[in-house]
Amino acid sequence: MGSSYDVSKVDSDEGTHLKTKDRQLWRDLVAYWILGLCNNYGYVVMLSAAHDILAEFEEDTHEEPSHDFQRECNYISTGAILLADIIPALCIKFSGPFLPFFVHVRVTLCCGLAAAGFLLVGFAQTEWVAIVGVVCTSLASGLGELTFLAYSSKYNKNVVSTWSSGTGGAGIIGAVSYAGLRSLGLDTTQTLLVMLVVPAAEVVAFWGILRHNHQPQISATAGSDNPGATSDSNNDLQRSQEDVEKTTPSQTSYDEEDAPLIGFREKIRYIPKMFKYMIPLTLVYLFEYFINQGLFELVYFPNIWLDKAEQYRWLQVDYQIGVFISRSSVNIISFKRVWIMAVLQFVNVVFFLFEVFYFFSPSIWLIFAIVLWEGLLGGGAYVNTFYRMSSELSPNRKAFAISVTAVSDSVGIALAGLAAIPTHNAICRIPGGR
Repeated sequence: MGSSYDVSKVDSDEGTHLKTKDRQLWRDLVAYWILGLCNNYGYVVMLSAAHDILAEFEEDTHEEPSHDFQRECNYISTGAILLADIIPALCIKFSGPFLPFFVHVRVTLCCGLAAAGFLLVGFAQTEWVAIVGVVCTSLASGLGELTFLAYSSKYNKNVVSTWSSGTGGAGIIGAVSYAGLRSLGLDTTQTLLVMLVVPAAEVVAFWGILRHNHQPQISATAGSDNPGATSDSNNDLQRSQEDVEKTTPSQTSYDEEDAPLIGFREKIRYIPKMFKYMIPLTLVYLFEYFINQGLFELVYFPNIWLDKAEQYRWLQVDYQIGVFISRSSVNIISFKRVWIMAVLQFVNVVFFLFEVFYFFSPSIWLIFAIVLWEGLLGGGAYVNTFYRMSSELSPNRKAFAISVTAVSDSVGIALAGLAAIPTHNAICRIPGGR
């Protein structure tokens, strides 16, 4: 009984820490919530501002439109901003798991790129400068998500849920702050300058609130958690736990499932095992962002208390409320079958396609309800995927697996942006509207 008592004190999620009461755990949880908020804030703001950014540059050209649109549409879909907001992040996420994990350098880059993005878009006089600003924001968000999720493998598993809640909070706070500041009369430049407080908050959260010294240092390469990086006492505890785990007949052997991934080829061969997490998440994000950036701007209710641009902004707010609720709920309710959310999200795509063709909805409140549901599905798929991984995967493979799976949402979003632009243009050439 004595040895079993000792092993029971090992945190199975961390593999290296005693389950003694951690009075400072709140610091890690709060820090990860703020980091999630700051990391996704700029990304959300750029998508909320997408309609305004494109409309402003179209007005500034003072030229006759060269398209043959039959509806009131921007000359290019907001999917163009979506692509600028996601493709750089996608490139970072593909390469990041195989690059050295210098966490302090990475976080410094994240904060600098986020600030540069706000400044470039805010002061842009030409379209290409604004796009470069969006790209900077995208790089900051992609690198941050990859870094913070991988770094979370060294902390209590609940930092994943607070991170996810923070990213959901970014949706609401980002969309509401942009729409609210514009409603108060601030122009785009003034609004984005106010938002420079967000990269500053990210600095405070990471270097001022999050604890580093008491945790094992992450290895030089993300996804390869070197047991030698822990203290001798922690290694003894981890070996004790592994001995107990090996005695369970139903478990795969330690050598096969728990050993650290060494080398590029071994990591590549491990990726197909992550498809059960990656494919449903990719589909959910493909469907929801196809709606948000391809179809939202085509849904319009004239002669109500919101004009067309305001309707787009507040639909984004509504969507982000749904995301925040579901991303904050994993400790209350969780789901393993994320593929069901992908099916339900596809049903939403069908609904919105019929809406933009036939305008059958009697009230914008029905659209707000469907958009809220869409956000609940998207946020639920995200948080349940990573929370499940944090519970099911071995500590030695968790960081790499999470880094690889973090590519999934970006792949879906990029595919949605590619599909949204031609779909937008095709629908705008069809006579219709309310």
